[in-house]
Amino acid sequence: MDIRQELKTFITKEIMRNPKYPLKDVEPLISGGLIDSFSLVEVQLFIEKQFGVWIDDMEMTVATCNTVDDIAKLIEARQ
Repeated sequence: MDIRQELKTFITKEIMRNPKYPLKDVEPLISGGLIDSFSLVEVQLFIEKQFGVWIDDMEMTVATCNTVDDIAKLIEARQ
C-alpha cells in the first residue's frame, strides 16, 4: 500500500469513522469539513508510528496539511 492509500485508509476509518468514503488525494480535509484541525494530532501520531517520520507541530496546519496529497508530500520529503 502506498503512502496516500495508507493515509486515506487511516483518515476515513479512524478519524471520519466512514471507511467507505471515497476520499480523493486532493480533496480538502479541514477546509472541506471532513475532519477538524484537532484531528491533525491523530494524523501526526499515525505518521510517526506508520512511517517513522517526525513532522513538527508547527507544520501540521491547514495551510500545509489540508489534503492527503499535502500530507504525503511532507512524509516523502522526510523519508
